[in-house]
Amino acid sequence: MSQWSKPHSDSSQAFLMASNITTTISQQSSSSSVPLSINDMVGIAILTLAFVLGFPGNLFVVWTVLCRMKMRSVTCLLVLNLSMADAFLLLSAPFFLRYLAGGRGWEFGSAACKLVHYLSSVNMYVSIYLICLMSMDRWLAVSRPFLFQKMRTKRSLLIILLVVWVLALLLSLPMPFYRRLEMRSTFPNNITLSFCVPYHWKSKGHRVFQYLFETIMSFLLPFSLINTCNFSVICRLQSAKFQRRAEGSRLILMVICTFAVFWLPYHIVNIIEVVGLLQDSKSAVTAALAARPNVTAFAFFSSAVNPICYVFAGSSHIRQAGFSFMGKLFEATNSENRTTYTLTRSGHFNRRSTVLHRTSAPP
Repeated sequence: MSQWSKPHSDSSQAFLMASNITTTISQQSSSSSVPLSINDMVGIAILTLAFVLGFPGNLFVVWTVLCRMKMRSVTCLLVLNLSMADAFLLLSAPFFLRYLAGGRGWEFGSAACKLVHYLSSVNMYVSIYLICLMSMDRWLAVSRPFLFQKMRTKRSLLIILLVVWVLALLLSLPMPFYRRLEMRSTFPNNITLSFCVPYHWKSKGHRVFQYLFETIMSFLLPFSLINTCNFSVICRLQSAKFQRRAEGSRLILMVICTFAVFWLPYHIVNIIEVVGLLQDSKSAVTAALAARPNVTAFAFFSSAVNPICYVFAGSSHIRQAGFSFMGKLFEATNSENRTTYTLTRSGHFNRRSTVLHRTSAPP
């Protein structure tokens, strides 16, 4: 009995030591995670919904344009580029979801921290400038029909799209410089985690420049141009008594409105922070910092909404065309532009013939 009792006691001690080590490791691992806040949970819900709805939806738009359409209008190609940009942006959602839900900080390194925010900025600029092109295309069709016909070539469109993407890549260059990994040890056991945070070299001027530059170049200037073009189109079509219900116009207006709704809170927060910094108002800066995570996630959701807008705009084609309803919608935009161009051109010729008739008539 005594020969068996000692090994039995040794094995018991070994088991207790192993269990203590396991318990210690589990406690350290659990204590090294950050508890979820309400803002984190809201952000997780928005990002999850955006990815689940938006990524398949944008891929469906890309498939429709590339595989189900033979004749592609300018609006159709602009929508294709917009959906591609949104799909690429939504690919970054899993990184942010892991960042928020994992509770272990940013685990993907400094390069990924800068890259995903750079791609988000590129998407912001590409989206708004593509919407600008949609509005300018409609304005040219109504106001400058002959110039509209000359410029609406495949070569000119490809050049313009290339310019838009290059411009977005250039305007987004400040973003990686204003992001970095920051090590924080704010836990009871002093475990240090990395966080991907804004960084402006402790300079008020850099913060003002970044947020003011974003708001002016990606919202105020483009939307001024968009509103001017659409106001001019509405006035000219009303004066020409062109009251046909246009699916293409409704589609463009829905895209414009959704972009404004989802991005306006983000730019309002930018303005609040800039004003707070310039006036040394700590309350304004604190309010902007508290609101920024949620309005950023809300703006991120705009990339998932456009396919839903296309479904509503093309709902009249669903029963007839099935999964090809979106192709029918885009074909309607092409025929609508031709109709608008014919209307404005005929109106121009009628006015010209009236003037000639008056000048040649005897006194």
